[in-house]
Amino acid sequence: MKRRIILLALALSLITNLACATTTRPTPDAPIPASTIPSIAPSVAPTSTSTTTSTAMTATKIDALGPGTRIHGMDISYYQHPGNSTIDFKKMYSAGVRFVIIKGGDSVDAYDAQAVKYMIPDRKAAQAANLYTSFYYYAYLPNVNDQATIIKDAKAQAQKVIWRIASLGGYGNHDLPVALDLETNCTLFTASGCGHYASPSSVTLWAQTWLDAVASATGRKPFVYSYPQFLENAMARSAALRQYPLWLAHYSVDPSVTTNQPNAKQVGCYADSWTNQDCTAEWQIWQYTSCGIAGKYGVPGTRVDLNVFYGNNNDFLKLVKGQWQPDNSQMLPFNEPTAMSLTAQSSGTTKDPVLFYVSVVRPNSTPVVTGTVTYQSASTLMSSGVQSITRNSSGSWLIKISNLPAGNYVGTINFTDPTGTEAAAHYPVVFGVTPAPAPSATPSPTNAKPASPSPTPIPKPKPTPVDSCAGQIRN
Repeated sequence: MKRRIILLALALSLITNLACATTTRPTPDAPIPASTIPSIAPSVAPTSTSTTTSTAMTATKIDALGPGTRIHGMDISYYQHPGNSTIDFKKMYSAGVRFVIIKGGDSVDAYDAQAVKYMIPDRKAAQAANLYTSFYYYAYLPNVNDQATIIKDAKAQAQKVIWRIASLGGYGNHDLPVALDLETNCTLFTASGCGHYASPSSVTLWAQTWLDAVASATGRKPFVYSYPQFLENAMARSAALRQYPLWLAHYSVDPSVTTNQPNAKQVGCYADSWTNQDCTAEWQIWQYTSCGIAGKYGVPGTRVDLNVFYGNNNDFLKLVKGQWQPDNSQMLPFNEPTAMSLTAQSSGTTKDPVLFYVSVVRPNSTPVVTGTVTYQSASTLMSSGVQSITRNSSGSWLIKISNLPAGNYVGTINFTDPTGTEAAAHYPVVFGVTPAPAPSATPSPTNAKPASPSPTPIPKPKPTPVDSCAGQIRN
């Protein structure tokens, strides 16, 4: 489906199908005026009072049979139809799955037609088996830099999705909102890889425009699907993006441990629009593996993507009814003041590195969760050496500086945060580097070394098959 392990294959497939004509994807046609968009009001009318709404939600029980006692879900595409085979959605329901997200659109026409072929019958069969459904739209961004064209393209692609929802008769009482699948910022595919990447500001502008257009036309906020590295590095942090529910992919963390988070790093967490101040994430769906045991769920083939829903029964139904709202109380700050200190420092020699142990904290004295540190000499005539930066824990680093000539040095330790969460900080340092002791002379051997025997040829080992599911949960 949409996992990163498939992305390379998708790009190569895209090149194979399209490179002979052009290496750039043409910009879609101009948007159709809003007055011509079909009405897509939800088929379930809002209830008159909050008490009635709460009672109706409580009456609808959705079993939480996934890891961590969460509502279990799946996402599928044409990959789950090898040889045009069908999916047994009744078996899927019996295995504990309660929602399925189906690929229902793509920026590329050939893949879009392929998605529609399976999405329509799959949605019908899944809902007949009492499963909730949604569909996702896989997006490629335009190969342009000007904002006007980026906005125009996003609105055009959004209208494709709006019309698709209308063709299904609008949202029904078993439909979750549509999802924007955003996991590549490559805008120009070439035979050797990617020829151009969209900037974080361009990706964010395109996504925000698409989401706003679909939400305005349908009355429900679409999901954003992506993975933590992309959200942190390929997009700008935005309070407006956080207003949309997040479907996050992270395969190396176990969701059965309810304290685990899908935005976790080995140390700290990824900082993006949905990251909270305590390093948790404001996620609604977590795609926790791409290696679900397909046959167990009535799916042809060997593997399938599995998901869990974050909230409870009522939270799930709020998404179905278009009543979901984000929690903005714990959103990461923007450009928050920081304070830096050195917990230890040692001078070095021309052989041994200089060491700095650095701590950076927030105004409430808790460690920062984003950013990094470097050393910079006060003068361009002075070397800054070769630096090795190790993050020991959140807000704590070890800087090793080697390859410095003997002498006295003046400079600063600098903290910077490319995500814009924390403000920059600087700490002045002075240190010295002394010459390393000269090594003792090694006596030359008096006898000639005997000739080495000819090596025995060693047979080449057979290549070990690559397990693409290594480290993933097989559920």
